[in-house]
Amino acid sequence: MKIKNLECWSKDLKLTEPYTIAYETIDTSPHVFLKLQTESGLVGWGCAAPDLEVTGETAAGVLGHFQQTIEPYLRGKSPFQFALILDELRTLIPGNPSALAMVDMALYDLVGKKAGVPLYQLLGGYRDSIPTSITIGILPVAETVEKARQFIASGFKILKIKGGSNLEQDIEKIRKVREAVGAGIELRFDANQGFSVEQSVQFIRATQQAGIELLEQPTAKENESLMGEVSQRVQVPIMADESLMTLKDVFRLSSNNYTDMINIKLMKVGGITEGMHINSVAKSAGIESMVGCMDESALGIAAGLHFALSRPNILYADLDGHFDLEDDPFAGMIRLKEGVLYPPELPGLGWKGA
Repeated sequence: MKIKNLECWSKDLKLTEPYTIAYETIDTSPHVFLKLQTESGLVGWGCAAPDLEVTGETAAGVLGHFQQTIEPYLRGKSPFQFALILDELRTLIPGNPSALAMVDMALYDLVGKKAGVPLYQLLGGYRDSIPTSITIGILPVAETVEKARQFIASGFKILKIKGGSNLEQDIEKIRKVREAVGAGIELRFDANQGFSVEQSVQFIRATQQAGIELLEQPTAKENESLMGEVSQRVQVPIMADESLMTLKDVFRLSSNNYTDMINIKLMKVGGITEGMHINSVAKSAGIESMVGCMDESALGIAAGLHFALSRPNILYADLDGHFDLEDDPFAGMIRLKEGVLYPPELPGLGWKGA
């Protein structure tokens, strides 16, 4: 099986409702889509969601790499050589993780279709569904509580609340949300690097009665020892997100006891292949994993979901990045019921479109 035809194009996907995190407000998600076709007619799909702040890429840059490097390199290659392909592309286009993730998922899509099974089964098939959190951006307290009520009413059982810009308001939000949703709902908090060590400790102590499940990336990624200090001083698990971009990162974070959990985002690490390596290091260190996401098309979320379902060490999912995108060409690809995500049961990633 050889790759014969390749197409790549960009599309900005607007959010139905912009949201704010500690360092920016997001209203649009740039995307680059990839279509690979073999000589036998099988089609593999991939996408990149580049973000200059997070991945260091732009859509124009990803397209440029496709035209100059990826297309001539992939033409005539066998998708079954994905380990070799991704290793060589990582050298040819360094520092472009979402572009690599785009290629990675298209190759896996082809391999799964050739095998005739959904990708999560091909990768290990540890489970067939996983609950996801739903994110509430930085809003005033009353609006945060109302959003929480709406999400719980629609079936979600896990809320991820963004903060990090106002400690007092963050504490009040968690307390008020817990009062509103009751004890049966999991609350996660993401400070997006907005806290100091002392603020992180103060936040955990002040919200102890509310019982948050985890605190994500409380301190600046430039000084990982600060996150480790928070981890040593509180009982709530601390999760690394912005600090984790590469396989070397997870080794450093785990060997220095800087984190209790990790958030693997395919767009940041370069795809499923690298994500599996990162998860294995975490497992060896006794660190649990979550698969997270950017604001991604349902195609990218599907890749993250297949990956999350394939490994026992991946216990958490934050795969809600497709819910608020307008004109997503892959909308409807994933089934959501009562806050639980179910993968397509078609071969590969599961897109049935042409």
